[in-house]
Amino acid sequence: MPTSTDVFAKVRGHEREELLRAAREADVLPYFHVLESPAMPVVEMEGAERVMLGSNNYLGLTGDERVIGGAESALHRYGTGLTGSRLLNGTIPLHLELEREIADWMGAEDAIVFSTGHQANLGTLGTLLGPGDTVVVDSGDHASILDGCLLSRAKLRPFRHNRLEKLEKMLGRAQGDGGGVLVVVDGVFSMEGDLAPLQQICELCEHYGARLMVDEAHGAGVLGARGAGASELLGVADRVDLRMGTFSKSLASCGGFIAGNEDVISYLRIYSRAFLFTASAVPAAVGAALAALRVLRSEDGPPLLERVLDNAARLRDGLEDLGFAVVLPQPLPGEGVQEHAPGVRSRDGVLSIVTPIVPVLVGDDWKAALLWKALYDGGVFVNTALHPAVPPGGALLRTSVMATHDAATIDRALEVFAQVKRDFEREHGPLPGPHTAPAGEAPHLG
Repeated sequence: MPTSTDVFAKVRGHEREELLRAAREADVLPYFHVLESPAMPVVEMEGAERVMLGSNNYLGLTGDERVIGGAESALHRYGTGLTGSRLLNGTIPLHLELEREIADWMGAEDAIVFSTGHQANLGTLGTLLGPGDTVVVDSGDHASILDGCLLSRAKLRPFRHNRLEKLEKMLGRAQGDGGGVLVVVDGVFSMEGDLAPLQQICELCEHYGARLMVDEAHGAGVLGARGAGASELLGVADRVDLRMGTFSKSLASCGGFIAGNEDVISYLRIYSRAFLFTASAVPAAVGAALAALRVLRSEDGPPLLERVLDNAARLRDGLEDLGFAVVLPQPLPGEGVQEHAPGVRSRDGVLSIVTPIVPVLVGDDWKAALLWKALYDGGVFVNTALHPAVPPGGALLRTSVMATHDAATIDRALEVFAQVKRDFEREHGPLPGPHTAPAGEAPHLG
């Protein structure tokens, strides 16, 4: 007898299918566009030149000859693929060098490299947590964190984005859950570009006896004197138990890592299914990541960090001057912060920073799509975040910069933003204006 319900029934006529069809018919679909050149500050995309303000290539190292050379060397020495897991035949000397250098960079006892960043979160959380444990997460955490929590079957206690009183309430409730407690937060949130208040989070974790894991995907290679992330910038690296990072952003490759105590990393090496039962990353990816890390840790690293953060401030200030709703510079606590780190500014004795992620609040989903299309046609590519990636009514354009953007290119993009805004508001009415969001808080959460 056939089952009464076809398991494939859900793929036909679902809500997103209807929205995609409508967006295609209106020619405003902001997704799946084809890149036809390297991920540089200006790219070729679908037959036209466009300023790239939608890449996570924060240091611009995908075009660096040293990084390309690292990939080529690994390719020629080890071939196109390793055809096996790290456990069996998939470990090469480059993996071991990369793990040692990541651990040293992070100031950790050890590190483990996964084939993707998603697997790093999935494989760590799904391994260290179990049904008897509790995991406390920020509502703005990356989807891979949520996936790992769900895989673990631990009790999930989310708290509202960056609301410390909500975090403390969840930690208090977790005291009665039994089992271990792990708090997981992004160091820099991928849509909002704001920082987690890690100093206070560390204090709460220590008070309640919880462990802390920080996802530094958008912080590593961007923040701190050595580019080791938000934990370094805020002076709490030694108080964070585990730090996750990726190679697909500042390190110009693909993959992910976890850095922490040797016993935890050793446990992951033999128990993490996402590590044990997936093919090792291709040699070229490992070689590129290692070369990029060495560039970052060389004397050339700090100037790259300065440039990307200076570019972020230039773009943010320019968009605000044009009348867009953008986040204000992220305020930093004075005590313990690396006040002389790249990108840190002091005004009237208050320290602040602007991360390379500069969201522009639009609000309405269709308005965001129309605005994206106008920018795209004008020669600027940005990312679009719509519900459910953001809360209802919180649609935004996610812009981001690279160290290799020059001032003229950013100003060229701002000129397009200015013209598009004038034309858009003439036809569709006013967009949200500056100071919609409090300092350090995402516009759509203000």
